[in-house]
Amino acid sequence: MKKILLVEDDPFLSLLLKNRLAKESYEVMHAHDGEEALELLGMNSFDLILLDIILPKKNGFETLEAIRQSPIFSSVRVIILSNLGQESDLARGKSLGIIDYWIKTENSIDTLMAKIRNILL
Repeated sequence: MKKILLVEDDPFLSLLLKNRLAKESYEVMHAHDGEEALELLGMNSFDLILLDIILPKKNGFETLEAIRQSPIFSSVRVIILSNLGQESDLARGKSLGIIDYWIKTENSIDTLMAKIRNILL
């Protein structure tokens, strides 16, 4: 079973994504902020991280930078989930090695699930 770390502070979206991912037969762990995400990464291995950008304590870019600096989990695949769709955010994410950028307000959950299925084949 593929394991996904969901890093999202919005309770409604978190629940929606957790339920949908579980329905798709993925094991999901959830972090509410960047610090919690890094703690979970230190204790588990994941096939994919779904990472929000605007998070309490440590934002998504700071979290992603910490992930990429660690030799243990620097190669884990990351999809950014965000309402921020500026080119500068996309470019920053790509420079930090993300594999995709999902803008919450412009895409459906079905689109995200299709991306995840293709990535985790």
